[in-house]
Amino acid sequence: MAGSQFGKIFHISTFGESHGKALGVVVDGCPAGLSLSEEDIQEMLERRRPGKNLKMTQRKEGDKVEILSGIFDGKTTGTPIAMVVWNEDQRSKDYGGIAHAFRPGHADYGFFAKYGFRDYRGGGRSSGRETIARVAAGAIAKKMLLELGVSVRAKVIELAGISLTESREKAELLAEQKILSLREQGDSAGGVVECLVEGLPAGIGEPVFDKLDASLAKAVMSIGAVKSVEIGDGIEASKSLGSENNDAFFLKQEQGFDSFMGSLQKGSNHAGGILGGMSDGSTIRIRAGFKPTPSISKEQQTVNEAGEAITIAIKGRHDPTVVERANVVVEAMTALTVLDALLENLSARLDYVKKAYQK
Repeated sequence: MAGSQFGKIFHISTFGESHGKALGVVVDGCPAGLSLSEEDIQEMLERRRPGKNLKMTQRKEGDKVEILSGIFDGKTTGTPIAMVVWNEDQRSKDYGGIAHAFRPGHADYGFFAKYGFRDYRGGGRSSGRETIARVAAGAIAKKMLLELGVSVRAKVIELAGISLTESREKAELLAEQKILSLREQGDSAGGVVECLVEGLPAGIGEPVFDKLDASLAKAVMSIGAVKSVEIGDGIEASKSLGSENNDAFFLKQEQGFDSFMGSLQKGSNHAGGILGGMSDGSTIRIRAGFKPTPSISKEQQTVNEAGEAITIAIKGRHDPTVVERANVVVEAMTALTVLDALLENLSARLDYVKKAYQK
């Protein structure tokens, strides 16, 4: 299977299936000298771990990470960092009744058409559980970004059609009640996650094919269940005028032309921190729209591998919404993308290279 690698310099390769022995990731390109422990990784994994409340799948997994290589005396060695999380609570028998059926909203049909077979146990490689590897790698990226003064943080801003941006406590209660009601009905809901990147300097990204916003869109869209990605005002920008959408520049203080770089600020941020494919020094704002969880217990019409029309109801333990656990995955993919772009940018100018190798 191709397509399990991500990144150019800070490069990751993930492996494992939902009902296999384990899931894991190999991170290559992390510089030596970064303080790193399993606790650093575990903190982010806890945010996506199942079974913490009734809005999540009740699969009981500790999701304890083991670092197998790349660390010595609590610091990275510059060699590949291998990490693994062992599966503990698989119930493959829950999927026996749909072993030969193409579940609506799932990757079953595409996987079967591509490979001629599929792992029906929880979706195999296409399962949301695959994101464990992304989050583990993202934890390292986030820690290194903090060393560079860059922070990445995501949160749910809409759940089950209810906005959480105003009167959040009340809105969260309404959303929770709606989600639990949908669970009782055997249905599910989607939502929106927003991720903010603070402290990223201007000029990160490329002006043509490897635009920073294009790379972020690919990274976030690669998360299962994501159906839309917006940067800044997103689709709303298409409804505005140029005079409304352009972000005016200002100097933070009076100074000469030769010293103004890094002192620019914008009066607004409709662009979401990216202009011409490169960061502009302001907050990067990216939003991901998640579809409802496709595994629902309501009866649905489909077809099986024999070409017969059938009706199925999916059994097992499933999230009535993936959004609350997926926000940390958006955070991880954003951090991986931004760090890779920062490292790649080191070769953009001769003075950067000279500074790195000055005697």
